[in-house]
Amino acid sequence: MTTSPDVLAESGALLELDGVSRVYGVEVLVHALRDVDLKVMPGDFMSIVGPSGSGKSTMLGLLGLLDLPTSGSIRIGGVDATQLEDTERSRLRGDAIGFVFQQFHLIPHLTALGNVETALLYRGIKARDRRDRAMGALEQVGLGERYDHRPIQMSGGEQQRVALARAIVTEPLIVLADEPTGALDTENAANVMDIFGSLRSPDRAIVFVTHDLEIADLTDRKISMRDGQIVGDEQQVHETSTAR
Repeated sequence: MTTSPDVLAESGALLELDGVSRVYGVEVLVHALRDVDLKVMPGDFMSIVGPSGSGKSTMLGLLGLLDLPTSGSIRIGGVDATQLEDTERSRLRGDAIGFVFQQFHLIPHLTALGNVETALLYRGIKARDRRDRAMGALEQVGLGERYDHRPIQMSGGEQQRVALARAIVTEPLIVLADEPTGALDTENAANVMDIFGSLRSPDRAIVFVTHDLEIADLTDRKISMRDGQIVGDEQQVHETSTAR
């Protein structure tokens, strides 16, 4: 079975959850997700919202192939990831998905450029090409001039932008962001959302999990969750760009 995500599923979706449930526990069962169907389409700029315990974090872990469902299937580019061996699934995740977390997870002793380059290691890319691609990603998020600064020399907003550059340098089909503005003040959160907005393309999907309804309102599609189920899937129309 090929793990290449180059060809879209027949439905046109980049990523699909089909009848996905996730149950934790043995004696006492916790139904974190219940029979969820979801299609993430090319060009989606999507938020997933819901109260604590609604299942949105579980959903993110499954979308990112960091966890497997108890039942149901997860397909990326038509490939059923639930049927793959661990090595193949890891390869598919690395090729198709970029992650941005609330805590930046930068390596303290590396520069911004070095941190972004880590996403390209072990891919058979020459050192010069790795550097060029990492520099290009930093320039995309407005940090080209800060390439030689270590995390301790950067603000929280700048560190989050380095993390975003690291997520996009592999040119993923899908960027998954877990509370990406949660550790930022209002101004830096707005700047990060501006950058996310600028990264939208007809071929890539960007998906946020957030508790911040103001951030969710900036996206074009909002998924609402409660008790492990999707209770709302709405398209949001903006009078102006989603960037502030």
